[in-house]
Amino acid sequence: MTTIKDSVHDHIEVQGVAAALLDTPPVQRLRHISQLGTVTLVYPSANHTRFEHSLGVYHLADRALSHLGIEGQQAERVRAAALLHDVGHSPYSHNVEALIHRRTGKYHDDVDELLGDGPVARVLTEHGLNPDRVAGLVAGEGELGQLVSGELDVDRMDYLVRDAHHTGVPYGTIDHERLVRELCFVDGELVLDEGNVQTAESLLLARALMNPTVYQHHVARIAKSMLRRGTEELLAATDTTAETLRRWDDNDLLVALRQYDETAAYARRLTQRDLYKRAVWAEWGAVPDEVLSADHDTVGGMEQAIADEANVDSDAVILDVPPEPSMTESSSRVLVNGEVRRLGEQSTLVNAIRAAQRDQWRLGVYAPEGESERVGAAAIRELGLDLDGARVRDVRTGIHATLDEFN
Repeated sequence: MTTIKDSVHDHIEVQGVAAALLDTPPVQRLRHISQLGTVTLVYPSANHTRFEHSLGVYHLADRALSHLGIEGQQAERVRAAALLHDVGHSPYSHNVEALIHRRTGKYHDDVDELLGDGPVARVLTEHGLNPDRVAGLVAGEGELGQLVSGELDVDRMDYLVRDAHHTGVPYGTIDHERLVRELCFVDGELVLDEGNVQTAESLLLARALMNPTVYQHHVARIAKSMLRRGTEELLAATDTTAETLRRWDDNDLLVALRQYDETAAYARRLTQRDLYKRAVWAEWGAVPDEVLSADHDTVGGMEQAIADEANVDSDAVILDVPPEPSMTESSSRVLVNGEVRRLGEQSTLVNAIRAAQRDQWRLGVYAPEGESERVGAAAIRELGLDLDGARVRDVRTGIHATLDEFN
């Protein structure tokens, strides 16, 4: 058994298959994958890694298994899946995941080939575990897969508390001990036991508050967009493949960006925090449907049209169209008077949070500081943003501004 001191859970005891997996290269690689990617450019102390988080998920999974009375090989499979659930992450965590998915068809939880061969497969096999079944748990398959990847998974419980701790933002603080203690299975569904509607609401509310404050902070979004653009240029200008890039860590990607003329400027700007600025910051109601639903190639065409209209280089315009807000946590299930109910059906708080998420949604157009005014004006024209129907806020005080610019 190995005991590891953790900043969130104090001492974590790692034993069995998890202890044997700790020193395998795919798990150790997670020491060099930042948990929050570009968020560290907003919150300097948010420099924790996927390795720490994976240990935390393992710890909470172990606690949940003990509470649920699950033992033996079943429990070992879940412990292994909890520790391995992030080995498929690409550099900077989710920041370039969409790009890699477009080229490989794989998300970070598609880990069959990573667990089916090499040192991880050997460790799992030596402990009598089938790598395919562990990979299935990582993907959330089966009853026990809900513990690793689901609406009430221990992954979510750890990252909210851990991200709040390392950013210093208190909104993600949840009673994860109670959440783990109140889990139970009813007809194959993972639910929270009687009297825990508010416990489920706290998980939902924490995620909703952390989203605009941390995960979707405008500086982090700008840096993420620049990192994606640089990575796309890297794949287009070099013989680097998305499959190769997927197995890199943060340092590998940054070094690669520095090496080529086509991408060196992005690497310099990210390293020196010399980021693009917001040229437009538009609310949901101001954006036409064809922009909201635009795919990646269409967005690229819109960027080029804005650049032509503004008479700037194409690399001076980045259009950032987030997906429609969603709340996975609202489908969490709770026991109420002996009946399993979805949180969204039981809690009046859910609709309020849905409305708040829509209000917080923003389309972003980013450009270098000296060109942001021209780009912003061109973007408003080219995208057909509705200035009368909803606010479009420019970062320059007094231009398409809202009252909160003057606070």
